[in-house]
Amino acid sequence: MEQIDKPSSSYDEPAPMWKLVLVSAIAAGVQFGWALQLSLLTPYVQLLGIPHTWSAYIWLCGPVSGMLVQPIVGYYSDRCTAAFGRRRPFILGGACCVAIAVVLIGFAADIGYAAGDDLTSKLKPRAITVFVVGFWVLDVANNMLQGPCRAFLADLCAGDTNLMSRSNTFFSFFMAVGNILGYAAGSYQKLYKILPFSKTEACDVYCANLKTCFIIGIILLMTITLVAISLVEEKRLTPEEIEDDGSSGSVPFFGQIFGAFMGLSRPMVLLLVVTCLNWIAWFPFLLFDTDWMGKEVYGGVPNKGKAYDAGVHAGSLGLMLNSIVLGLTSLVVELCIRGVGGVKLLWGFVNFILAIGFGMILIVSKVAASQRQFGPDGDALTPSPEVRAGALAIFAVLGIPLAVTYSIPFALASIFSAGSKAGQGLSLGVLNISICIPQIIISLTSGPIDEAFGNGGNLPMFVIGMFCAAISGVLAIVLLPKPKTSAKLTIAPGGH
Repeated sequence: MEQIDKPSSSYDEPAPMWKLVLVSAIAAGVQFGWALQLSLLTPYVQLLGIPHTWSAYIWLCGPVSGMLVQPIVGYYSDRCTAAFGRRRPFILGGACCVAIAVVLIGFAADIGYAAGDDLTSKLKPRAITVFVVGFWVLDVANNMLQGPCRAFLADLCAGDTNLMSRSNTFFSFFMAVGNILGYAAGSYQKLYKILPFSKTEACDVYCANLKTCFIIGIILLMTITLVAISLVEEKRLTPEEIEDDGSSGSVPFFGQIFGAFMGLSRPMVLLLVVTCLNWIAWFPFLLFDTDWMGKEVYGGVPNKGKAYDAGVHAGSLGLMLNSIVLGLTSLVVELCIRGVGGVKLLWGFVNFILAIGFGMILIVSKVAASQRQFGPDGDALTPSPEVRAGALAIFAVLGIPLAVTYSIPFALASIFSAGSKAGQGLSLGVLNISICIPQIIISLTSGPIDEAFGNGGNLPMFVIGMFCAAISGVLAIVLLPKPKTSAKLTIAPGGH
């Protein structure tokens, strides 16, 4: 790891390890919800009647809120002087907003039916309206939670860089735990029996499973959050301390963002380019992986037969395997860096793995289509064990590059932005923007491209992902400068 200076902090001594673990555990509750979003909601919107061409637009909230909410909440949580603390009010507020959003999403079909939706109609406009509102609130709330949680950990470390690294490991580990729990819940087709009331006239088995998953998610998140903010005290920030951190006389928030862009070093600009290409590759998989399992692998059609639902649940199982590999890989990233000879070489290497993974997706899809058989009712029969094993293997293997993607770009951003006037927090916010922009691009273009070249399927976007992954791998190795082992960085208070 690069040598780093001791960052400043308003805490005199580092917090005990159990407090860091407790705050990090909030990530499990947050990621449980993200996992449900990624695995179940794209198919769910199609069950409500939104065509595949338009479903991608709903995902625009994620990048929009990521570009605005996380930096704004982080900026103001740095300056919050509430008696309850500077981070905890935002964490509690975000958790409550998640609860409200989940109720709207889970009960969208019921609310729409009560408001006058026709259950015999494929399109259910009132349910869709409730769902979209809840979906956007959920994305905003999740982004509202993550930034203050990371900042709270940074505060509790009190400038101890070794402890900071360890707390980030805890946070990543609990993200993987949340993913595993979320995907496991999404893959179990009889979960609704735990809460029998979830199945209603307007909400079928798939809808009831989703509703039950989100209710469990609320309980998990609120329990962890309330325990963490109750047991982990926070030092109150005074107006004098805000002035002492050197930011009181600076330009407003958006001026600081503009200043961060203007002050980017050449290595940081190159990092943003590679990161942007890398995430253009990732988002087709992250947004449409379970839909791919339902359509291309299992040969199903939304709202018709059981094949599509079976494929979606199999995709959730694949995502659970992906998260297990992700969690295990995240524990050995530093060993891998030393093994391959450097940070940028490892990032480039795993991007090639990602490109190969997309290539295997195309092969598995073609094999599944060539072997597909149909039952008397016209519904596709379950694909062969070889096809299912190949699809699940792809999910598992892609956990390796995903673990690296979740860690290395942020470490490089901290190194390359060292000494910038914007500070670590805003510099990492700029990196987050380079992740959000690709999601906007994919959300706006995937529907029309898939409709034009894939008859509403997912393969055209996976082809684009394959090429972008390969290009980002080459650029990571060729363009990115090698970080100096003596590089210094300063982590500003509240950096995420």
